[in-house]
Amino acid sequence: MKISKLILAFLFFMALNANAQTEKGTLIAGDKTFLLNGKPFVVRAGELHFPRIPREYWEHRIQMCKAMGMNTICIYLFWNFHEQQPDKFDFTGQKDVAEFVRLVQKNGMYCIVRPGPYACAEWDMGGLPWWLLKKNDIQVRTSKDPYFMERSVNYLKRVGKELAPLQIQNGGNIIMVQVENEYGVFGQDVNYMEKVRDAVRSSGFDKVQLFRCDWSSNFFKYDVEGVYTALNFGAGSNIDQQFQKYNEVYPNAPQMCSEYWTGWFDYWGRAHETRSISSFIGSLKDMLDRNISFSLYMAHGGTSFGQWGGANAPPFGSMVASYDYNAPINEAGQPTDKFYAVRDLLKNYLNPGETIPEPPANYPVISIPKITFSETAPLFDNLPKAIPSETIKPMEYFNQGWGRILYRTKLPECTTPFKLKLTELHDWANIYINGKLIGNLDRRKDESTIEMPPVKKGDVLDILVDANGRVNYGKTIIDRKGITEKVEMQISSNSSTLTNWEVYNFPVEYDFQKNLKFKKEKTNGPAWYRATFKLTAIGDTYIDMSSWGKGMVWVNGYNIGRYWKIGPQQTLFMPGCWLKKGKNEIIILDLETPKDPQISGVTIPVLDKIVVDESLLHRKKGETLDLSAETPVDSGSLNADKDWKEVLFQKTAEGQYFCFEAIASQNPKDNSASIAEIELIGTDGQLIPRSKWKIVYADSEEVMVGNYSAEKIFDQQESTIWTTSKAGDKITYPHQVVVDMGENIKIKGFKFLPRTDKSTSGNIKSYNFYIKTSSFSIKK
Repeated sequence: MKISKLILAFLFFMALNANAQTEKGTLIAGDKTFLLNGKPFVVRAGELHFPRIPREYWEHRIQMCKAMGMNTICIYLFWNFHEQQPDKFDFTGQKDVAEFVRLVQKNGMYCIVRPGPYACAEWDMGGLPWWLLKKNDIQVRTSKDPYFMERSVNYLKRVGKELAPLQIQNGGNIIMVQVENEYGVFGQDVNYMEKVRDAVRSSGFDKVQLFRCDWSSNFFKYDVEGVYTALNFGAGSNIDQQFQKYNEVYPNAPQMCSEYWTGWFDYWGRAHETRSISSFIGSLKDMLDRNISFSLYMAHGGTSFGQWGGANAPPFGSMVASYDYNAPINEAGQPTDKFYAVRDLLKNYLNPGETIPEPPANYPVISIPKITFSETAPLFDNLPKAIPSETIKPMEYFNQGWGRILYRTKLPECTTPFKLKLTELHDWANIYINGKLIGNLDRRKDESTIEMPPVKKGDVLDILVDANGRVNYGKTIIDRKGITEKVEMQISSNSSTLTNWEVYNFPVEYDFQKNLKFKKEKTNGPAWYRATFKLTAIGDTYIDMSSWGKGMVWVNGYNIGRYWKIGPQQTLFMPGCWLKKGKNEIIILDLETPKDPQISGVTIPVLDKIVVDESLLHRKKGETLDLSAETPVDSGSLNADKDWKEVLFQKTAEGQYFCFEAIASQNPKDNSASIAEIELIGTDGQLIPRSKWKIVYADSEEVMVGNYSAEKIFDQQESTIWTTSKAGDKITYPHQVVVDMGENIKIKGFKFLPRTDKSTSGNIKSYNFYIKTSSFSIKK
């Protein structure tokens, strides 16, 4: 009887707890504050991306955020993660977003959902599905393309089916849902944003608070009725300055930073990005002192496993597999010094009776002894069925989403050396004649032409292209992969387009890799390598790829991501939950030839070892820009504030090349120069598109201790900057940067944005602006 009463009491307690969990509530944007069930509420959110975290670790990462002091988890959904083929949705297993949201609620936290259709997040195509690109004239993020709108609405309906029941008004924990993402950077099609808003509502999110997010420099360019507006900005920002214009436009709205960037992402071949604890904590404290809601982007970044890492352009740069983001919780879910700094700060801002729990225990980390590969499957011995194609086409037209693609044709006779030109190579290619490697081309370096030896009629040309992630941001998001236009033989002044191709697809799915013909023999050139290894205990580890070239890795069927010897990432995170006691399998595809075909599992990641490529610098040793014969179209001084500055010329100027020359600093003792963004103003008053821009020359740029290269002046990211090196051979004023715009353009002025953080280092006072139809003189 006593046991029965205890059971009944336990069941009664559980029923009460269940009712508490499903109690209906509200959150609205009230007068200068959010109101949660009618009471003032400050959102303290941490962003997590469930696709970047193994499902087995979801709850651990949620608990880590709570132990940092968060009361809310913010999530993106990536459309292409859930609908990899049209109308074939998957919300199971690793993709079960509803289960993730329920885990957030189980741990006593609220949830903010950002379903898209566009997300960004350094994710392939910003979350848009690759199969949209099979439509020749596709337009995205606009109401002008009915097909895009139809597919977007269809996707949002499916998201609503999963998550609408979990709105707080239904007893769930979803308190806000975002409409699109940072649209002010991309366009001003209010009709599109209204249609997305309506699609979100009609999908079932008809009760929850809707919001949009933009930057302080563009949020006011459009408005969406019934949708609250939040701002995004990064560590070190001046909070009062960020919200100055916002308070003018929305004087009665609560203030929220929906993406407070705790760090930044890394590009292949560029220095590892970090943000200091002091700058990060300083601006966070400023927000807390003002009762400003926030979401830490990222609280924990995780990993862009498989093919999911994205890219940016211009200029083209693809993201590494690690999404560590210099976040408070590192890639393996462990607390960092930044974690404890947030936790210690938030203890001073809790509500009465609120406490912060202790962090959950870390998962074990193990090392794995050296594993040597003896089985290989050479790529050219494992060609899939050929697809005939008269002309070159991108991989999407061959129904391939990601991976590598081989283009093959037979050449006509050419008795002299010639040039092979690939128009719009996306993104990296090895070129072979009769199986012999001639060289490679890299989109990051704007390479499109390679010198070729004489050939006989019938010699086989192979072009093996590696897709390095689709552009996820800006106007260049239509980023088809492979070779997207044509391949030409250039002989003297003559050019001929090559035709009659055979095309071979090499997808990223494990089912393709496991069916290859492996042999126990050594090989050179592109090949898969396979080995097995045994473990007596499992735990997280980092696969050391530093002796390999460029490719992808599968362990026990899981695609753990891309690697590339150029760094800065030299290890791949291997979750212990995907390893097994006993026998494990690893397959590595290397498009080059590894120095040593072996790997080991190490306990500390290597995310900051870059192989500096001087060809990516915009000034060769000994070069000097000669402006002695040039006359500036404009000279002047800039004020010292951090806002965008607009300069209009006395008369219209025209040219293909412009040079911005910094003459003096705001601080006479400061020899460095820095610029966040430069925009040119056309004769119609509109900003000139920057997708074709290329840096021709920069007298100095910092690429060793941070990613501050010259192209940051047009990368469309206001929080990243070009800054001159403090240790180079050009450290004093004047400082110059020269840009090739790709075509002759008439301009009537420019806009200039200095660095937007609290630092004043490199702030420019006086300048000269030059423009020419021909290139500027560079002396050697």
